[in-house]
Amino acid sequence: MLSFVRVAYVTAMEEIPKPRELLAVRGAVEELFALLRSWFLVPEAVTIDLRAIDSAVAELGEPRLVMAMAMRKLQALHLLTTPGVVTTTDVVLTVIQDLERALLQAPAMHLRDTAASTDWDAELAALDEDDDRAPVAPARPAETDDEITLFRTHHAALHEAARAVLHASDGRIRRLV
Repeated sequence: MLSFVRVAYVTAMEEIPKPRELLAVRGAVEELFALLRSWFLVPEAVTIDLRAIDSAVAELGEPRLVMAMAMRKLQALHLLTTPGVVTTTDVVLTVIQDLERALLQAPAMHLRDTAASTDWDAELAALDEDDDRAPVAPARPAETDDEITLFRTHHAALHEAARAVLHASDGRIRRLV
């Protein structure tokens, strides 16, 4: 008869306060959420197809659904950055990492969609009309450039928050309080 010895290693996970950069990223998360909704016309509710393992093939190639999933992760990050909500460093870093690909691709996808929906004949006609009076206007409106700059600034804030979490935890899994 085999006898098993059970050894319990109970170690309390060290608690550290949430770094100020993590707490400060709440506003950036809200702005990123709003920009993704605006750029990709993400509806207030999204349904995902879970009928079969491969039913997601078409959905995961559709930009609106990809951005909706990123918005869901932004909701999770927003919750984790709430003062008083206890989490761990690995959870925060995983959520930020999960967001990375979509946030890197979003500005270029937005510009591509804007270019595809632009009436270029009308834009060229407008340039011809103004040819003698004004310099050539940019192909995309200034507000789009401003939004992209704002988006990238907020995206960079997520990186700063991740670095602050890593630094505060010395690379170890800790409870963030």
